[in-house]
Amino acid sequence: MGLHRPRHGSMQFWPRKRARKELPSVNWRPLENKNFGKKILGLIGYKVGMVSAVVKDNTPHSMTKGKNITIPATVIECPPIKVFGIRFYKNGKTALDILADNIDKEMKKKIKLPKSSSKEKLAGIKTEDYDNIRLYIHTMPKVSGVKKTPDIAEVGIEGSLNDKLNFAKEILGKEIDIKEVFEKGNLIDIHAVTKGKGFTGPVKRFGLHLKSHKSEKGIRRPGSLGPWHPARVTYRAPLAGQMGFFTRIKYNNKILDINSKEKISNITFEKFGKVNSNYIIVKGSVSGPSKRAVIMTQVLRPTKHTSKEIYDVLELHR
Repeated sequence: MGLHRPRHGSMQFWPRKRARKELPSVNWRPLENKNFGKKILGLIGYKVGMVSAVVKDNTPHSMTKGKNITIPATVIECPPIKVFGIRFYKNGKTALDILADNIDKEMKKKIKLPKSSSKEKLAGIKTEDYDNIRLYIHTMPKVSGVKKTPDIAEVGIEGSLNDKLNFAKEILGKEIDIKEVFEKGNLIDIHAVTKGKGFTGPVKRFGLHLKSHKSEKGIRRPGSLGPWHPARVTYRAPLAGQMGFFTRIKYNNKILDINSKEKISNITFEKFGKVNSNYIIVKGSVSGPSKRAVIMTQVLRPTKHTSKEIYDVLELHR
């Protein structure tokens, strides 16, 4: 048999280039067609850091059922979110934006304010003229002290077009708490931008094996870049380039706990500081460094095994 050697580097993520912005965009269409029982489909949070969570495993049919186990977990701070605008779509394009009247001072520096009030515009809107409705939200980082400038994102809402419009009218200009969107034990998807590592070689970037010390033209590089003709290097050849700062989605993250102040009061995070506002504890790791904004959404494709896991958080350790 010949030598079997799978290719190095996944072709799922291509091109390997820097993300356009730190806060990733989310495709809300597949989530809007599902029924979660929650009107808002996602929120913005800030990664704090990782902890070791001592939990009691109550998962049915688990080998460690009834025992205390230690699992890795990530703390995400979730300060209140404010709805400051409604966006209307027609034929897949933006048709109308309506902003709230009570916009914060920080937001007035970043966006252009309309001359007419939102109440006057909303009164004459008909759902027949539009295809979809989404919300514009921004974070309130001064509540937590993470940063000064708020992060802005577009968030999908579920239901029929009339339900979306009525809900958007009710919530425009109001604050949203994390408990209104997610609950303990839920699965969520986390959209984030990974840590940037700059310009790296093919060994670190694609996982190539080092060549023999007797090989010509370098050890930390591929052996061949391709044939003479076509006289070019294909994009499939593992070469040096940008590594990190990529937009990635981590599916099916289990929420272990929400807002347990007594469990996290004694923990200090060196890079983040003190957690002052609401937060969630998620099983496993989350992309990106501490203080980076992430978008948490309702789960797109839940797994049976992960959804059945039941944990009671007892202690948190650094």
